[in-house]
Parts: sequence; structure tokens; C-alpha cells
Amino acid sequence: MTRPELTLADEPARDVRVLESRELVAGHVWDIRRDRLEFADAVLERDFMDHPGAVAVLALDEQDRVLLIQQYRHPIAHRDWEIPAGLMDVPGESGLIGAQRELAEEADLAAEQWDLLLDLFLSPGGSSEAVRVFLARGLTPATHDFVREGEEAEIVPTWIPLDDAVTAVLEGRIANSIAAAAVLAAAAAKGRGWATLRDPHLAWTARDTVRGERSK
Repeated sequence: MTRPELTLADEPARDVRVLESRELVAGHVWDIRRDRLEFADAVLERDFMDHPGAVAVLALDEQDRVLLIQQYRHPIAHRDWEIPAGLMDVPGESGLIGAQRELAEEADLAAEQWDLLLDLFLSPGGSSEAVRVFLARGLTPATHDFVREGEEAEIVPTWIPLDDAVTAVLEGRIANSIAAAAVLAAAAAKGRGWATLRDPHLAWTARDTVRGERSK
């Protein structure tokens, strides 16, 4: 039974104390870490991917079309449909600045209007990855000196009506978790007159808490 006073909101677990944290594998982008922690009356060990976090951009044009890009992803052996996204790997960079950088680098676009669409933990049972997704509107061409290499070199942007993108998600034709969540969130937000959009400068407390725990 649901408590009437319950507010649905993720909460930092400040009562769980990390006793020891050590790196098991140092990767090119992220690491595998093992923590010993006090949980209730027990001491537990958990292995997980220690991730720097990421940002993503749902770009929406004046015709209500969303920008999707197809990119090869080796772990899944697919060229999946995604939205522009990238790692928070620039020291001191805010989520908004990171999103603006990624939109320029992956789509050659800038935007006049930015809003916070949603926050995600992609795989909380095995990864510390936190993702912040922004809605970008008022799009214009952008210039930059970033050179796309590797898988990014074959990126081709495609504009899809938002309603068609929603259908593709619901029919299982788009399985990328960030893209699917962003498309469905944008459709829901549009249906509510965009009243659920948040300040893009809002503090990213979820990622700050995760990164703070790792730095102790």
C-alpha cells in the first residue's frame, strides 16, 4: 500500500559508509572498482563501473523533429540510433557547457534555448554513471575545430518527427536507453505544455554525490 505522504524522489544514502574503495581495472574511459561498505548490520563488497558521468541533447527543431544519429557501438555489435551525447571528462565543465560542446561536435549545431529535460542513472546496479539530458531548441549551425574519428567519423544526422520517434521507441526499433528516455520525456513534456522543463543551470546533485563518494 502506498503511503499518502510519500514523495517519489531518489535519496542519497548518507547512512551507508564506504570502508574501502580500490581500483581493480583501469580502463581507457572508465574503471572497475571494488568497495567494502557498511550496510545496515553487515559489511558488503560490491564491484562496479566507476563512470565520470555523461550529458545528452534532445535537439528539437521548429517542425517538431528530433535529431537522431546512428553510430556503431562495439559492445552491442549494432549501429544504434542515439541522440548527441558525451562524457563529462573535461575538468570543471558544467553539464550545460558539456551538452553545448557535444551538440556542436556531433551535430554541428548550436541552440538559443536550453532546458533540463531529465536526469538518469543508467545502470545503478553495476555502474555509477549519471546522465543529464537537455532539450535544445532554436537551432543554428555551429563551427568548431573538433575532428570526428573512429566510430564518430561515420555519424550521419537524421531528423525525425517527434511522434515517429516515439512510435519507434514503443515498437522496439530504438533501444538506446538515453535516446528512448529522452524521446518519451520530450513527448510527455510537450503534452504538458513544457511545464515540466527545468532550469539548465540546476545543480547536478546526483552526480555530485556519486563523485564525492568516490573521491573520499
